[in-house]
Amino acid sequence: MIKGIGALLVFSGCAGLGLLYRQQYRDRIRTLRTLENILELLASQVRYGRASLPECCRQAAGQMKAPFAEAFRDVARQMEENEGSSFAEVFRKRLGATLESLPLSGEDRESFLRFVPDMGYQDGQMQLRAMEQSRDLLADTERRLKKECADKGRMAVGLGLMGGLLIILVLW
Repeated sequence: MIKGIGALLVFSGCAGLGLLYRQQYRDRIRTLRTLENILELLASQVRYGRASLPECCRQAAGQMKAPFAEAFRDVARQMEENEGSSFAEVFRKRLGATLESLPLSGEDRESFLRFVPDMGYQDGQMQLRAMEQSRDLLADTERRLKKECADKGRMAVGLGLMGGLLIILVLW
């Protein structure tokens, strides 16, 4: 009886671990899509609203959900206070901290933040091109991950189940 309960717990734990891995993979894809939407929103505000990037951050914050809304409000507030930091420094620092807590790889974070360096010296068209390049990089990564997601998710769950069975057989 106790062996059976233990075997069931081991099997459930291993299966749960496989399901957790699959969910993390899906969360990464969802987060990449959110980052693409943020870049599209910023680009449209620069293109049609002719707003500066700090002003874009303030306007965009009202249209975003947590944790991005707070990060963009902080960037706009810090730029208003004009503490001597450039937009690129403030944006990278604040958004970099926010992106650290999300299910993204370092390459994903850099793809999102790459449009920021030296933005202060670029005109609106150059800013738009940089944002669109970043968005395209994220979209390519998202497409690649979507193709792999079904296979890797199935494999993760299968390996979790098989690993659980193997442990049960070894311990039995």
